[in-house]
Amino acid sequence: MSSAIPAVIFGIGSLAMSARQAKAQKQAAEMQAVAYNEQAAEATLKGSGRSIPGFHLRDALDLVAKRHPGVLLRFGGHAMAAGCTIDADQLDVFEAALQQVASEWLDIKTLTHIIETDGPLAPEYRHPDMVEHIQKAVWGQGFSTPVFSESLTVVSQRIVGEKHLALKLKHQGQPVDGIWFGRTEPLPSEALLAFKLETDNWQGQRRVRFLIEGAAL
Repeated sequence: MSSAIPAVIFGIGSLAMSARQAKAQKQAAEMQAVAYNEQAAEATLKGSGRSIPGFHLRDALDLVAKRHPGVLLRFGGHAMAAGCTIDADQLDVFEAALQQVASEWLDIKTLTHIIETDGPLAPEYRHPDMVEHIQKAVWGQGFSTPVFSESLTVVSQRIVGEKHLALKLKHQGQPVDGIWFGRTEPLPSEALLAFKLETDNWQGQRRVRFLIEGAAL
């Protein structure tokens, strides 16, 4: 993106999060989700999990192992993903211990969803050819796909597929479709949205669609 466009950083849901501080413990535990497979013959459980920035999952397991010897039989991994084997009879102890570590290490700031964006999208770049040009580029960690953010008019909205929000938006006065996967709560008539670009085909025409990543409400 052009260096003339200043980066915009905003915390998604930071105000709502502060109003729900009583639920922070529960959210912290959910964010460190660990899935288990029971090994019946050995009376053990094997699990793996993914974490969030700011919570080193492997170190958390290490602390659990030190505080509760014998609960974790094996574990390994890194900051963002780890696996472990536990005594099946110690599952409740393990879950309580991991939640305790999460409550000690995580705070509201860490649990606030931050999206870094490239700022507003110039209207001349809202074109299928530009989107395809972006999609052909190589993106990855530290050099992620462009995300834009600006105030958009929400003309209409409806739920599709029971759990997604389909949007009719106006971007700098021009109509554009949008989709927010995994959200059903309605948006206000004007909202600061973070979005990526994608294309779809409608009645033989290529169109640009905004893939909504978050909102500062």
